Amino acid sequence: MDPIHQFQIAPIYPLHVLGIDASFTNAALFMVIVVLAASALMILGTFPKALVPGRIQSAAEMTYEFMANTVHLTGGHDGMKFFPFVFTLFLFVLFSNLIGLIPYTFTVTSQIFVTFSLAILVIGLVICYGLYRHGLHFLNLFVPSGVHPALLPFLVMIEVISFLSRPISLSVRLFANMLAGHITLKVMGGFVASLLGAGIYSVIAPLPLAMTVALTAFELLVALLQAYVFAILTCVYLNDAIHPGH
Repeated sequence: MDPIHQFQIAPIYPLHVLGIDASFTNAALFMVIVVLAASALMILGTFPKALVPGRIQSAAEMTYEFMANTVHLTGGHDGMKFFPFVFTLFLFVLFSNLIGLIPYTFTVTSQIFVTFSLAILVIGLVICYGLYRHGLHFLNLFVPSGVHPALLPFLVMIEVISFLSRPISLSVRLFANMLAGHITLKVMGGFVASLLGAGIYSVIAPLPLAMTVALTAFELLVALLQAYVFAILTCVYLNDAIHPGH
């Protein structure tokens, strides 16, 4: 089967409103599943409030404390006001990545329009909050201090280009890692199936099977790491809105 087939968006409930295709698709379905799964973790994990936490409560508490420490270390006390936003983003990306590893599911973060929308949301918040809190002083983000005036125009241009490229790098990094990993797993899985049906060559089928298992473990690590990278870069960008001076 075509390894790209797993990323195709298919309508589940066709719907057109005023000439706009608003169909409920498999991507939308798994976004709902991701939100429900993340909500279930936090609700079930915080409901018991046991002195000796169980597995779900421990997972919820460790996730909360891990992200709270990350936000505080990156943005300081002022950055904690963005903790609900960063924590929500982290859980959404994390569960999207993890659920996408289950066979016959859909990886939401393998769609560039999803990751780019999240990245635009982050950068939009950075710009809006930076201008709201600092006014035009926020533009000092693009003006490095202690630079010779002759070099200042070039460095300002570089800073502006770097800032504008943030949503692209933030979205493409997550999208590309999920896409490449799932394609590799699909190819290796198909290779195992082909060898098993190839008669004498079936004796070497365990080799790509072992590689598939190793790649699955690696993809699990990538799923966790990419969620963390997306969250910590969000913290770094928000810190620029909180403290725009170089």
